[in-house]
This record gives sequence, structure tokens and C-alpha cells, in this order.
Amino acid sequence: MATTLRLQPTMRQGMTVAEAVERIFSGAPPVRFEAYDGSATGPEDGPLVQVRSPDALSYVATAPGSLGMARAYVTGTLEVRGDLHAVLTALMDRVDQIRLRDLGEVVRGLGLGILRRPPLPAQERRVSGLRHSRWRDAQAVSHHYDVSNRFYEMVLGPSMAYTCAVYPRPDASLEEAQATKFDLVARKLGLREGMSLLDVGCGWGGMAMHAAREYGVRALGVTLSRAQADWARRAVAEAGLDGLVEIRHGDYRDVHETGFDAVSSIGLTEHVGLHQLPRYVSHLRDRLRPGGRLLNHCITRPTTRARARAGAFITRYVFPDGELLGVGRIVSALQDQGLEVRHEENLREHYAMTLRDWGANLERNWQDTVAEAGLATSRVWRLYMAGSRVGFDRRGIELHQVLAVRTPRSGVSGMPLRPSWGS
Repeated sequence: MATTLRLQPTMRQGMTVAEAVERIFSGAPPVRFEAYDGSATGPEDGPLVQVRSPDALSYVATAPGSLGMARAYVTGTLEVRGDLHAVLTALMDRVDQIRLRDLGEVVRGLGLGILRRPPLPAQERRVSGLRHSRWRDAQAVSHHYDVSNRFYEMVLGPSMAYTCAVYPRPDASLEEAQATKFDLVARKLGLREGMSLLDVGCGWGGMAMHAAREYGVRALGVTLSRAQADWARRAVAEAGLDGLVEIRHGDYRDVHETGFDAVSSIGLTEHVGLHQLPRYVSHLRDRLRPGGRLLNHCITRPTTRARARAGAFITRYVFPDGELLGVGRIVSALQDQGLEVRHEENLREHYAMTLRDWGANLERNWQDTVAEAGLATSRVWRLYMAGSRVGFDRRGIELHQVLAVRTPRSGVSGMPLRPSWGS
């Protein structure tokens, strides 16, 4: 049942929805808007935004910004016909021009009834417990990664790699780019036959299997998602890699083995949190032998001053408790825990391309993903991937790989004089 904050809607008080949109954007909007009251504004060619119900306005009015827009989109009261990425890109250019005074005038013009809050989508989630405790982290990981292995197969493709790919050429396929990413990590870590690798946050086992298959490395992969672990174990068995790869369902903090030649952390740091970062780094450092290498691959903020916690939409619908740090914080944490930082690179454009290809997979398999996970969840993913792609396009977020060594007292790092892994 809806929670009523003010009067019930009387949506016309001298202002149409199109006029409200024009007031918000200080003129005609950059894309076409059509509303349930028959009004329309904006260019007639290109993508179309449909305001299909008064509830769409209520969601936006009661939660201004990305959260309100997300609620309207997930519920289908706001629809986009055409390229969602293009719409978000166009609207982003005008968002900073919106003034609170104009929003107040819109509320008065459309009627105070738009301050009525409709029911929240079932996909909106808040986790409980102490932030970044093991119990709460398990809830957060389950919310995001246990959607359905079949759903992820349709979106991620055969590689089942849910992290930034590395495109060797602009026209490279997603699968080629994911294989290139795994091999880049392997070469940065200096993997050779007989070595041991710990892959924390291993997902569906892609890095561990690549290291074993291509380099003859013994690999331990650890994931908090039971669904991922089950899928990865089957994949390891089908690939005939049982003797080299172990997939463990559990927290990376429960790995107590030491003496690994290398540690890869691909897409885990976003779930660790700022205050846990020193413990995270020290734990991974202690898993390494002297001279062993650590590769940290994660989404970052463009500055160290930016707020670590993700926005409301990402927090409630996608990654509960996700935190993005400036790469400087990660480098500092590595150094402060005694590791020697040897190489760093930003793969921001590659993540925008990865999201483009995941989005294309989602659209290609739309009917099947809806049948598997439901319409609302599929819409969450469509919005999340398109919006994240805009973030990487515009440098709102970045993707950094940082390579470090547990240098022994002798100071002999074992690193080549120049990077041996190429461009």
C-alpha cells in the first residue's frame, strides 16, 4: 500500500507534464518526452522518454535524483524507447542546470499530490548488520551475484567474466577481450608452470582456470557466492582442471594458507570498504611468499577526495555497501602495508566498451532474461549497465590495475627492468 505524504494527486493545476519538463530543463529537453496527459516536448527524432503514469512523477518528486528516476524506470512508469545509454548521456549534460527553485515550482504547478510515495519496487534492498562484517558482506554478495547463473550466462557470455575486459583492438569481441584481460593479469604476475595463485573474489573461476590451463599454475579461487562456486566447480571439472584448480565457497579472510607465488584480486576491492582496506591489504600480503606479486584490479573514483560510498540507486539495487576509492588510497594502502608498488594503469575506456557489449548481450537475450529473472530485475540491469557506461565515458569512475610485490629484505624484487607484458 502506498504511503501518503500529502494530498492525493490532482495532477493538473495549470501545468502539463511537458511544461513541467521544460521548466526543469530551462527550455526544451535534449530528448523527446511524451506524457500520459497527452503533452509532449523535445525533438521529434531520436530516442523517446515516456512518462506513463503520475506515479513516475511521484517517484521523482519524493526522491530527487537517480534513486527516484530508477524507481520510476524499474516499475515501468517511466519508459525509454531507443538507446538508453544515449538518453542518459544527453540528460547528464543538463542535470547540473536543474535548480531547486524550478523543482518547487513544478511541484506546485502539478499539485502537491505528486509528493505521494508509491510502493517501492521489490528489487530495492537494504542489508542488515554491521557494515562490512562477514554476515553483512555475505548478504550483499548474495543480493548481487546470486540472481541466477543462467541470467549471467546470457549477459556475460561464455567467459562468465564479470569484470572489465581489455580490448586489444577496437573491433575485438567481448570473449577475446576477456581472455586478453586474464592473460594480462597472468603476465603481470609473472605466472609460470608450477607456481601457486590465490584468486580472491574469483567469481565463476575464469582467472583461476586461465592460469591453470595456459600456465600450468595451481590456483585457489575463493568466492562468497555459493551460486558462483557451484558453477565454477562444474566448469573446472568439465575443463579437466580438477588437479590444478580448487574453488572454495567462503570469505577471503578465511584463507589462511601462505606462501603463494601470486595473488589476484579482480573486482573485490569495491566490496571491501575504505575502513577495511588496510586489513584487506595486510591479509593478502601475508598470503604471499617474499618476492610474490599482488595484482589489484578494481573500479575507482577519479580523486581521493570523492565520497567512497556508491549512490542510492547502486547501493539499493545493485551493489549493497559498495565503496569506490581513489586509486591513490589503494596505492597508499599497499605501500603502508609494506608492499612495493611497481606498475599502475587505468583501463577506463575498456570498461565502457565492456558495458557496451554486456548491454548488447542483455538486449539480444531480453525475452530470455525476463523469463529467467523477471522484468523488473532485467530493467534494473539495463539501467545499471547503461548508467555505469556513461560514468566510465565521462570519467565519473575509472578502472585501475595496480601491481605490487612483497619485496624481501634483500630488496631483490624479481621484477624485469622494463614491463614484460607489453601494451
